[in-house]
Amino acid sequence: MPRSTRPTAPGTPAWLRTRNDREALALLLEHGELTRLQLGELTGLSKPTASQMVHRLAAAGVIKETGEVSAGRGPNAVSYGVQLDVALGVAVDIEERLLTATVVDVSGAEREVVELELPARGARRSATGDVRAAIDAACAAAGADVDSVTAVCIGVQGAVDPRTDALRFTDTLPGWQRRNVRAGLEHELGLAVTIENDVNLAAVAERTRGAAAGAGGFGLLWLGKGLGFALDLAGVVQPGTSGGAGEIGYLPVPREAASLDPAARDLQDLIGGGPLVRLARRFGAAGRGYSATIDRLTTSTEARAEVVAELAPRVALGIIPVLALLDPEQIVLGGPTGAMGGAELATAVAAHVRRTTGWNPRVVPTGIPRHAVLFGACERLAGALQDQLFDRIERLSP
Repeated sequence: MPRSTRPTAPGTPAWLRTRNDREALALLLEHGELTRLQLGELTGLSKPTASQMVHRLAAAGVIKETGEVSAGRGPNAVSYGVQLDVALGVAVDIEERLLTATVVDVSGAEREVVELELPARGARRSATGDVRAAIDAACAAAGADVDSVTAVCIGVQGAVDPRTDALRFTDTLPGWQRRNVRAGLEHELGLAVTIENDVNLAAVAERTRGAAAGAGGFGLLWLGKGLGFALDLAGVVQPGTSGGAGEIGYLPVPREAASLDPAARDLQDLIGGGPLVRLARRFGAAGRGYSATIDRLTTSTEARAEVVAELAPRVALGIIPVLALLDPEQIVLGGPTGAMGGAELATAVAAHVRRTTGWNPRVVPTGIPRHAVLFGACERLAGALQDQLFDRIERLSP
């Protein structure tokens, strides 16, 4: 997000006003609604100073009157809340044939989630067309004005190099330019654009509302049609210098994998979507493709147990290199396969690692079985939209 470049010296009246305004806005986002008196008590400001602060925020269009609160014997006090729709964002998760999107307001609350099927490979597509379709569909579902959208956060099955703005490690985005991808979208859409690896966004969601809440650090192993790994250290996801950290599917399989799948050359061959379908087929539970197979396994208790038992040692071989290099406090098994396997898969993987190595990891299933990437994008957008409001206040401060 662009930041205000107007210098404001610490300790000056303008600096103090801006700091108080930002603190008040943060308190309103946290509490929902507050009166002038409550804002003054929480910020430690005098009644006149708190009143001036409320007036500035209202004049900037950032807060509004939301009602009245009984003040006992005296007149009722006016309560204020943040003008949540003053800036909206759209979170987007783009898979190979499916686009998922939702509108996000400045509080971070998402609206109705919409899904759009994308044209088959070879059809005419573009990054701008895909994202614009997501914005239009999300706003229509939420009853929101498209012109109120100021930012978009997109989760992609790949990586965007922060140094060169180049899209890498993907074959699921036909028609998308590989160079200047973020800058091109910003130019075409006139919005602030963030593009992140989908598994990194899923890790953000696991940290804030999923299985890793409260963990000091954790690793998320995404088990889907494709694979990915995200490392969170004290609340910060580590994308790597080129944005390509976590492309774990490219790792060659260890020698021990030969007894499990002699044809597997890398982890994608061992625990990706294709191997899962083949395992399910052995137990009569394969559907037409990966997603259909996940659905069948989820509703077939016996076949699911058989597949989980076969899958656990494979997944264990996938996390051992992570344990050897990073030794995170916790491993979360996410993605559709992780959600399907649930606690049984997590327990079996941890037991296999303990039995065959010197590590004793805490392995847990995902806490967000659906839309983890989308919810991570919502979290990113909430911070970006709040920054926009803070900037707006600072620009309008005298």
